[in-house]
Amino acid sequence: MSWGTELWDQFDNLEKHTQWGIDILEKYIKFVKERTEIELSYAKQLRNLAKKYQPKKNSKEEEEYRYTACKAFLSTLNEMNDYAGQHEVISENMTSNITVELARYVQELKQERKSYFHDGRKAQQHIEICWKQLESSKRRFERDCKEADRAQQYFEKMDADINVTKADVEKARQQAQVRHQMAEDSKADYSSILQKFNHEQHEYYHTHIPNIFQKIQEMEERRIVRIGDSMKTYAEVDRQVIPIIGKCLDEIVKAAESIDQKNDSQLVIEAYKSGFEPPGDIEFEDYTQPMKRTVSDNSLSNSRGEGKPELKFGGKSKGKLWPFIKKNKGATPEDFSNLPPEQRRKKLQQKVDELNKEIQKEMDQRDAITKMKDVYLKNPQMGDPASLDHKLTEVSQNIEKLRLESQKFEAWLAEVEGRLPARSEQARRQSGMFDTQNPATVNNCAQDRESPDGSYTEEQSQEGEGKVLATDFDDEFDEEEPLPAIGTCKALYTFEGQNEGTISVVEGETLYVIEEDKGDGWTRIRRNEDEEGYVPTSYVEVYLDKNAKDS
Repeated sequence: MSWGTELWDQFDNLEKHTQWGIDILEKYIKFVKERTEIELSYAKQLRNLAKKYQPKKNSKEEEEYRYTACKAFLSTLNEMNDYAGQHEVISENMTSNITVELARYVQELKQERKSYFHDGRKAQQHIEICWKQLESSKRRFERDCKEADRAQQYFEKMDADINVTKADVEKARQQAQVRHQMAEDSKADYSSILQKFNHEQHEYYHTHIPNIFQKIQEMEERRIVRIGDSMKTYAEVDRQVIPIIGKCLDEIVKAAESIDQKNDSQLVIEAYKSGFEPPGDIEFEDYTQPMKRTVSDNSLSNSRGEGKPELKFGGKSKGKLWPFIKKNKGATPEDFSNLPPEQRRKKLQQKVDELNKEIQKEMDQRDAITKMKDVYLKNPQMGDPASLDHKLTEVSQNIEKLRLESQKFEAWLAEVEGRLPARSEQARRQSGMFDTQNPATVNNCAQDRESPDGSYTEEQSQEGEGKVLATDFDDEFDEEEPLPAIGTCKALYTFEGQNEGTISVVEGETLYVIEEDKGDGWTRIRRNEDEEGYVPTSYVEVYLDKNAKDS
């Protein structure tokens, strides 16, 4: 099965077919190139998708990734990056192993094809020239034969005519002989050219064209094999990344299996546990019996609150089972006193750890500067030791500041953990730490954010902000004259004021009201000239003077 013998007369069709083969190869190259572009685009979109859902640094979202489900999601995002990388590998390998190689091969194939068909056309032109020579000699032989025949007939006519002179007859005879010789020469030339043409034609159809067509056939078969190999490479490039993609998927499955719902539930407890005990039962109040007011020895004998038939609760506290405060919209207290005890302890511990890391960093820097100074002392040509004194002093001052800051937070942490007894108001003022927090909020800011059903309120009214600021509270307690009473109140429940700024009351006890609830759930009361403080508004019935309400 050879194109040279089977298709000896199909030169033009073979030329069209081989051009079609090159077109097919270029079409396949274009297909692979577009596939590589799709892979790159897909990889880019995957990376952008993974980046989009990555937690932002130093944000609340980053803290959420403590949970195992979020960690698994983060692991999935990381694996998607690796997954995208494998699609980039597919694109790179297809480009280098298929697109580039085939593009180079196509150029070589075009040159080879051009050379073969150039040789074929050259052979065609040669046989056409030989054919034209043969036709020319044949026509010349035919013409010379006719001329010789006419010259012979003319001679015979002249020789038979008795009226023609002998000289004319001789001339006609010589002319006939010349024409006959020319015919013989043309015959010999035609015969020679015919033999030559037959030889050339035989060589053309049995040697030159078969050889050229055989080369073209081999070239076409190599093209077919090459495109087949490229298709195998196309599949192999994909197959090579399957194990790595499989590992990515296995890691995603492994991350999903690492999700621990119990651990996440425990983290929720650690994140939001306030450390408070739920409130006790509320005693039944029988309103069918007349209200009898009992006045204790320490209660007021003033009857300003008597004669009021209705019980009045301070502000929004009516019906609340637990006192609430709202989160300060302004600056967070330095000691995190706006948080529940458990959360406050964690924040303080975190702050202490951060300060210790900063201290260690400064100490390492100080050690490095000290070593450099020693080197300068031993080798003055390397630098001036005195030039490091300012930096060394600055670092030492930073260390001292950080240590003082750390001690302050450690003291707050110790107080929260119960390692140190609660200090008195006077000791707190002398330590210089009293100014950083409001004694009233030591109790209410943490304990009173939590309701029995575990809810929090996260907003602070403008009226309550003044209670968080220490300087305002100091001013209130530093006044030489006590605040005037604006009404009275009766304790509905017993309240143990264990934190600074609060006061203990007994159920049924009557006391002065010197500052009504400002929206933070606390009322300031006084028992006598020496005892005053804050109690939850929901724990007392408040009777304000009419004059005080009008003012």
